[in-house]
Amino acid sequence: MSSLLGGGKVKGLLCDITGVLRESSSSGDGICINGSVEAIEELEKAGIQCKFVTNECQCTRSQLHSKLLRLGFSMSEESIMPPALAAKQFIKKNNLRPHLLVHPNVLPDFDDIDKEDPNCVVLGDAVDLFNYKNLNEAFRLIKEKNCEFISLGKGKYYREDGALTLDVGPFTAGLEFACGREAVVCGKPAPQFFQAGWESLGLTANDVVMVGDDIISDVGGAQKAGVRGVLVRTGKYSPSDETHPDVTPHLIVDNLKSLSDIIISHNQNL
Repeated sequence: MSSLLGGGKVKGLLCDITGVLRESSSSGDGICINGSVEAIEELEKAGIQCKFVTNECQCTRSQLHSKLLRLGFSMSEESIMPPALAAKQFIKKNNLRPHLLVHPNVLPDFDDIDKEDPNCVVLGDAVDLFNYKNLNEAFRLIKEKNCEFISLGKGKYYREDGALTLDVGPFTAGLEFACGREAVVCGKPAPQFFQAGWESLGLTANDVVMVGDDIISDVGGAQKAGVRGVLVRTGKYSPSDETHPDVTPHLIVDNLKSLSDIIISHNQNL
């Protein structure tokens, strides 16, 4: 079983949240995916560090952490790495003043940032705020005022309440097309986001494995960053992902619990 994973000893896991730990819902905390709580506990007991790299941008990190605790997880808030905080760091480093087209729940993450006379646009999973007026305002700022363009991830879609739902990526792509410029992506699949994850654990790309339900953003993004990428058959997984023309996962597993068993066995046999 251990030979399925390949590579050296796994010292850390970069783990997606929605579709791996829990199924998303438009209200409440979501639904815990069977075996995911036990999987994280077993990995940590085996000395494998976990970093939860997520494109979740409909709530603050604190709110997301509280949801996960209520579902039975016990990770620290600091172990969760969302794109809003990565964007905030980029904004501060570059002395930017954002115009925010994001979900209202994530606004508190930007409370201490100057937003007067914006010189950048931040696009997140704004859901119902993605209307013509708001998107056109963002377009004008980027195109006419030459504002920096930042996107909180670039996922195509996710599964919520059992149905597929557009993510921020299609709206980002539309603005990129209209403006003739690429966004700075603070989230998956940007290689820098995965790098920040393994570096926060004090590890290298060879030491970690990424697991997610998105064949492009999670698996493909991780592989481009030099990380082993594992696809789970939960969340928004589709059978067609297993024969994707551009991305071949290092491993495909039924769920996170299956992967935790494989990782532990893999390490024991090295």
